Amino acid sequence: MAQKLNLALVVVRLSFAFVLLNCALQWRSPLFVTFGMQALTALILLSLGLIAIEVAVWRRMRTGLLSVLCIATGLVAFASLGTTVAREGQFLTIRQQVLEADPVQLERLGRHFIIGYRDPAEIRRLIERRAIAGVFVAAHNVWRKSAEQIRSEIDALQAIRQQQGLPPLLMVTDQEGGGVSRMSPPLHYFRTLADIVKHNRDEDVMLAAVRAFATDKGQGLAKLGFNLNFSPVVDLNHGIWNRYDLYTRISERAISPDPRIITIVAREYCAGLRETGVRCTLKHFPGLGRVFEDTHIQNANVNVPVETLSQTDWVPFRELMHQSGALTMIGHARIPEIDPKRPASSSPAVIADLLRGQWKHNGILVTDDLTMKAAVGAEGGLSVASVTALNSGIDLILLAFDPDQYYVVMQALMQAEEKGALRRDMLEISDRRLSGAAITAAVPEAR
Repeated sequence: MAQKLNLALVVVRLSFAFVLLNCALQWRSPLFVTFGMQALTALILLSLGLIAIEVAVWRRMRTGLLSVLCIATGLVAFASLGTTVAREGQFLTIRQQVLEADPVQLERLGRHFIIGYRDPAEIRRLIERRAIAGVFVAAHNVWRKSAEQIRSEIDALQAIRQQQGLPPLLMVTDQEGGGVSRMSPPLHYFRTLADIVKHNRDEDVMLAAVRAFATDKGQGLAKLGFNLNFSPVVDLNHGIWNRYDLYTRISERAISPDPRIITIVAREYCAGLRETGVRCTLKHFPGLGRVFEDTHIQNANVNVPVETLSQTDWVPFRELMHQSGALTMIGHARIPEIDPKRPASSSPAVIADLLRGQWKHNGILVTDDLTMKAAVGAEGGLSVASVTALNSGIDLILLAFDPDQYYVVMQALMQAEEKGALRRDMLEISDRRLSGAAITAAVPEAR
């Protein structure tokens, strides 16, 4: 009986060792960013603890099947420990190489990054090195902070840029309304644009309510120091619902199933924001309204003919991209008919051929967060995605959820540039777009 119990226990430990090894192999992926150093400490201590247990048990057994299983478990645990330490060491090396890189190159490539942060000192360090163009501020960055505290922190970052003689930083957040209201609190909670449309049947009344809504929101964001909002959602609402969709939830965020209504509402909304000094962002091309999967955690396809998309989902994008002065966010869904391999956010066929080519769009394109699974899991990972995106005509790379990936992406861009694989002509055209569109708007005045 004791022998069977010991055998069962060692099998459980061996299984746990493989779980640790799998976690170690994914260490420094966005999967663990929320837990940070706690996850690193746990991986190391659990691996060491498992090794100690197996050594102790093996010394008692020495021979037989249990001894073999103990050795196997210890070796897997040792592999987990070694992999964790190696991956962390690799990341720290990459980070140091980026921070010590040629300042001119760092600034030149940094113009194309908006990143989030978890450590205020880290984001300040990157700004001091002129290594980024913008900062994405999430709810966790402002937790329990007053409007005055947030404004003070943003002003301190902008002061660095002013001393450097550079244009103001893009200070960005997601303040759509409803469930996506990153700055509420301290701002009051806003209802959604869909709610305004639903409760105002008269079109003139509806548009007046949208303008008032946008102005109110823009004034609140400007007071905090923001000059760019990742809103509105102009995906069509096709009523698709997925119980496992934890983050995207387009059917809850989309304005309407009618492309005409979306177009006039989003135009009025962007105009209201613009009056307050805040730019808007149309998202998420090629449209996530028909997508069942959540691109935060899965690959996804827009399995609809391009002709159908052109007559429906793409109408608001095509109309507003040219008229509103808005940025356009490119999502990570694939369009199989155009490019079955790459997400739209890094697809030359979508960005260069369709948007820049056929549509003749010369406005600012920003990726959705490249640390989402649908982008990270693409062929070649973030390194290939970032190079391909900029070479195709993307202007700004967003790394919001896992800002540590900035170092991986920046190193990939630097290496690509040194090898001649990063198109200098595309970067220069992008720089002109960013400057010509006055994307780095003036810092909003406090009110």
